[in-house]
Amino acid sequence: MRKVYLVDDSIISPLGFSTQENFQNLRKNNIGIKEVKNNDIWSAPFYGSVVDNDKLHEAWNLISNDKNGNYSKLEKMMILSVSKLISNNPSLDISRCGIVISTTKGNIGQIKEEQNDKAYLASIAKTIQGYFNLDQTPKVLSNACISGGLALAIGKRMIQAQLYDDVIVIGGDLLSEFTLSGFFSFQAVSSAPCKPFCKNRTGISLGEAAASAWLSADKKKINGEAISISGDASANDANHISGPSRTGEGLYISITKALKEANLESQQIDYITAHGTATPFNDEMEAIAFNRAGLQEVPLNSLKGYYGHTLGASALIESIIARHCLLHNVLIASVGFEELGVSQPVNVITKNETKELTRVLKTASGFGGCNVALIIEKLA
Repeated sequence: MRKVYLVDDSIISPLGFSTQENFQNLRKNNIGIKEVKNNDIWSAPFYGSVVDNDKLHEAWNLISNDKNGNYSKLEKMMILSVSKLISNNPSLDISRCGIVISTTKGNIGQIKEEQNDKAYLASIAKTIQGYFNLDQTPKVLSNACISGGLALAIGKRMIQAQLYDDVIVIGGDLLSEFTLSGFFSFQAVSSAPCKPFCKNRTGISLGEAAASAWLSADKKKINGEAISISGDASANDANHISGPSRTGEGLYISITKALKEANLESQQIDYITAHGTATPFNDEMEAIAFNRAGLQEVPLNSLKGYYGHTLGASALIESIIARHCLLHNVLIASVGFEELGVSQPVNVITKNETKELTRVLKTASGFGGCNVALIIEKLA
């Protein structure tokens, strides 16, 4: 089976307009979640993580001559991420790559406007195809909050099936009235920055971001140490339309199958980057699944306390950060954590650490009982 490598990546978020800037802010434990007062998103103040429009406009004008407002905020973020990836890698020929786009809601804010096709998920694929003059329309993957991680898994499988030698995975979502109203209806939105796995957690913080990652079968394209996606698996426990399994069944199956593909035992995992939404049921379910898989002592964090939940971008961004944690041998503190608030023991990282790292487990779970697990590994 072909090995699939993470060659390079690019993140656009409130923590920066490059992966390097994002990683530096994470190492300083700077958070992107702030009090948001924007009536276009929500009629009352709330805590979330929002990309600055002025900064995005400035960055967009450096790469585009668009004078007619043809691109949505999300499209600009995605295109900017891919453009930075291309500019940093002159050998990357995007026209020869498979492209998978991960998003849960796309341009859902456009739904208020009559006869506006941008509200359809396929419109993003067509926009990106047109901007980069691609022969093929990118594939769009939308599977709730595992979308970013599942897109990486699908990209990996496309390469292993020899459909492509290289795949670009693009993920993104916006903080919108539509998504906020849904989570407010569940009474799941925190009144302060979220606190994953903490006894004092009061719910989710939402955010927006975009990211892209270059996957390749060619190790020679890597500049530096090789990082591979050595295992992946996805399982659906079909427990409830919005509530996670009480036994962690789907996530447990995903983890064990990903470990099996990577030919690893649970004790060989050095670090877990969890889904960690800071809702009562998600964090509890993950803790149960990690214990069932024998991972309760492995250092664990959630990046939701920094970015908020960025939906279709979240698992992609968190996998990218996992790559850089492996490259730099760094563990990032799970910000907001004060005291363990789940019934099963998990080893939450409370301060940044330097530690030799070889293998990371990335997990994600979402509505409808969907789950995904990825093994991201540093190769000798």
